[in-house]
Amino acid sequence: MEWRKCYLDVILVPLGLFFSMVYHAWLWHKVKNQPLSTTIGIDVTVRRFWVFAMMTDNDKKNIVAVQTLRNAITGSTQMATISILLCSGLAAVVSNTYSIKKPLNDTIFGAHGEFMVALKYVTILLFFLFSFLFHSLSIIFVDQANFLINTPQDPKNVATPDYVSEVLEKGSMLNTVGNRLFYTALSLLPWIFRPVLVFLCSITLVPLFYNLDFVPPTRKGKVNEIGN
Repeated sequence: MEWRKCYLDVILVPLGLFFSMVYHAWLWHKVKNQPLSTTIGIDVTVRRFWVFAMMTDNDKKNIVAVQTLRNAITGSTQMATISILLCSGLAAVVSNTYSIKKPLNDTIFGAHGEFMVALKYVTILLFFLFSFLFHSLSIIFVDQANFLINTPQDPKNVATPDYVSEVLEKGSMLNTVGNRLFYTALSLLPWIFRPVLVFLCSITLVPLFYNLDFVPPTRKGKVNEIGN
């Protein structure tokens, strides 16, 4: 009887997350082996050129560098703030699970026992918490790059353009991971009502991410020419 109540949650939710994990594993493989076919790989290359240009002519471009990195920090700060606010809201909901569960019992299609309801909220809460963690780490690295990019160029200076690019790349990658965890948490929110919606949201996110992550075929030839 218990299996009949929760079999949709046990099958559809992990299946939706599995599709997302497979896509991002494939994306990571493409970024490592064919970086210019992905927007992430192109951004990495462009950021390296940008850091080199900012540090080479730092006297004239230091304000541009600081403002650009400050905008990146602001974006990560806003995402981290939204994540922790949603965590606070979910924590408040979890503490009042009984009062909100009763009026929804008749409309939920799937398991809605005390354990399953707690599992839903805790899972979503963990995704938002990890999103907050990765965005916070991103702020640390980008802030460090903001400091290093304005150091005077001296033969004894260890803050070379390559080193600053690596620091900035770590911050950018952490921000990307935090964003994906945030979007995954949003796709899990409909699980509160029914697991079918989670599966549909997860399947919908994959083609959306594909269009954002990969260079269109019409532009791929131009990008490869520039890369070569």
